[in-house]
Amino acid sequence: MNLAALSADPTVRWRDRALSPEDRADALIAEMTLPEKLAQLVGVWVGASDEGGDVAPHQHDMEEPPDLDVLLPSGLGQLTRPFGTVPVDPALGALSLARSQQRIAAANRFGIPALAHEECLAGFAAWGATAYPVPLSWGATFDPDLIRRMAEAIGRDMRAVGVHQGLAPVLDVVRDARWGRVEETIGEDPYLVGTVATAYVQGLESAGIVATLKHFAGYSASRAGRNLAPVGMGARERADVILPPFEMAVREGRPRSVMHAYTDTDGIPSAADEDLLTGLLRDTWGFDGTVVADYFGIAFLKVLHGVAADWADAAGLALASGVDVELPTVKTFGEPLLRAVEDGTVPEALVDRALRRVLVQKAQLGLLDPDWDPVPAALAGRSLDDPRKLRGSVDLDSAENRDLAREIAEQAVVLLSNDGTLPLRSPRRIALIGPNADTPTSVLGCYAFPVHVGSQHPGVPVGIELPTLRQALAAEFPDCEIWTAAGASVDGADTSGFGEALEAARRADVVIVALGDRAGLFGRGTSGEGCDVESLELPGVQGQLLDALLDTGKPVVPVLLAGRPYALGRAVTEAAALVQTFFPGEAGTEAVAAVLSGRTNPSGRLPVSIPARPGVQPSTYLAARLAGPSEVSSTDPTPAFGFGHGIGYTAFDWSDLEVEQTAAGTDGTVELAFTLRNSGERAGSETVQLYLHDPVASVVQPVQRLIGYRRIALDAGEQTRVRVAVPADLASFTGRDGRRIVEPGELELRIAASSTDVRLTATVRLDGPVRVLDHTRRLHAEFRSA
Repeated sequence: MNLAALSADPTVRWRDRALSPEDRADALIAEMTLPEKLAQLVGVWVGASDEGGDVAPHQHDMEEPPDLDVLLPSGLGQLTRPFGTVPVDPALGALSLARSQQRIAAANRFGIPALAHEECLAGFAAWGATAYPVPLSWGATFDPDLIRRMAEAIGRDMRAVGVHQGLAPVLDVVRDARWGRVEETIGEDPYLVGTVATAYVQGLESAGIVATLKHFAGYSASRAGRNLAPVGMGARERADVILPPFEMAVREGRPRSVMHAYTDTDGIPSAADEDLLTGLLRDTWGFDGTVVADYFGIAFLKVLHGVAADWADAAGLALASGVDVELPTVKTFGEPLLRAVEDGTVPEALVDRALRRVLVQKAQLGLLDPDWDPVPAALAGRSLDDPRKLRGSVDLDSAENRDLAREIAEQAVVLLSNDGTLPLRSPRRIALIGPNADTPTSVLGCYAFPVHVGSQHPGVPVGIELPTLRQALAAEFPDCEIWTAAGASVDGADTSGFGEALEAARRADVVIVALGDRAGLFGRGTSGEGCDVESLELPGVQGQLLDALLDTGKPVVPVLLAGRPYALGRAVTEAAALVQTFFPGEAGTEAVAAVLSGRTNPSGRLPVSIPARPGVQPSTYLAARLAGPSEVSSTDPTPAFGFGHGIGYTAFDWSDLEVEQTAAGTDGTVELAFTLRNSGERAGSETVQLYLHDPVASVVQPVQRLIGYRRIALDAGEQTRVRVAVPADLASFTGRDGRRIVEPGELELRIAASSTDVRLTATVRLDGPVRVLDHTRRLHAEFRSA
């Protein structure tokens, strides 16, 4: 039997779908040589061809691209970002990927294709794909079901063109808002991050895409908010703040991949942390998928962390710790690891351990099946002979996608304050001022394709519709005269445009000021990866522009299109209204316009605190008593607007608190109920937030922490009785000996509109012995309303 026939023979054990993926993987491993094994543990960074030809190795500054003709006879584990490296028509990109997969499978003696992965942080990072709001906006919705729907839509689009794995979601909890990647996070509270990220994982996996949790663990806790800086947190902060979102996602989302973090914590790099990647993740939590390297992260063990003497040493450390796949391209897991295994420095059993996980996943994805077809669903049944006829035939930004992006954006708009100026009712003259007033990409984060890749190809069309705020306001207020002036750039020092801006403001009935960020990478923006800041002052001279506009005496409504929270100075008390968005995606300006007009009743809530002062960092609401204001410190970290804050165009009354069960054992449940009523004149949504305050504990605790929430929509005048069952497990924390415990004693359950707006407080008591918990503990309060 020739090799081609052998690779397609369903009677070969590793091709037999009647066997478990594990048995199939074991059968294949037994047939493979060491070079063939290692080939499955590496990726190659490529870009699809816009003519439908084979993918081409990507030239980047970290490494010379490999020679595919040399690599492919041994096989290939992954293809890195075929759609997300250069602009390519989706149909031709799918054809390019299919032809490359056919080439890869034909070149190795087992006929195994590669697993293709892509970024999908705020949508499929491909030319022409829907740009959804960034994760910080997901957090602002407080609506996991909505984010689950979004992730499923993203996954369907990716799977349709031949992608298998998505490098999302980010589960890093914000510890310092100066960090450039705040826009990629879901917020500063681990429960919010965990619930929303888990929903994203469930949506992506339901579409057949391997979800990848990142960055495991502690990346966001770097000193001074600097990207890829050391992390100095203690074991309890890691256990109680950083790890819970990952634990929840592993338990309830069932992701099939995890990406290690770049950082080291207390001197141990994540990529070389066996206790983390194997002991906790696998042995304790039961994760059985693949651990993939953050890009170049294994090589960084040598060049940045200094814990490896050479490439082989770095490969051995990572492999022993539990890293299975080197991304984005072959480096340490190639020739260096081959030599290390051959000379006995690295046991081949470690290679086989990682390989088994990779092959099990490929079996699950159908990549080992005898009838595997490289042609993806988007091209199925179509003639592939003439690529020109395919161009424009695959739509990754459907009307349904855009509607969903708009729904998320609308729910994520946070109205911070309002003196009654909003909603605007038939304004005659609007002055639209600011650097983000007429900039299409002002709604996009740094991983959106037009920013991440498209900015390097200025001659290529954006690929999606990105209405500016000026265009959105013109559509929302067709009978209004709108004057637009930038006033200043996002981060420049030039104030020469102030005069034009102030003149427009003086002639207007209301002034809308579009401020915030420009997303970019590694210093090319004011927000994004590698775009860290020294303070939370508005970039450039935007703060000065805002103050000058406030001085006109006109009603001023700042609208923030940003990737992180900023201190807003005088505007907190002097602006007519304040509107906060976090890179709200391609439909973001339309969502803002709908809120300004009142067509949408704003319901977003802050996933991060808005600082009152630009230099008081790090500061999140999740802090102990000593972190608050005091007479012995000259700095005050009290926020201008706290975590969970947001108002709308209606009002809600909270009343009739009843503690149905005031005491329980340390293994029991307490129950309470209250009435929520929409006392305003229009329908709206309130986000009920449940915080726990532990007055006395054996280890210092945050003043309060979120343990549950529920969005509740009510018509004008409608009311509902909300019942909440709170398991004692939610009061657990990491004790002095490192074990998670529930202690007996008195607790406060605070029912709140935000972390700074507690409406009702229930005092309850847990009785009994100190109880030790593990990873099977209960994670959620149960909300019911009727």
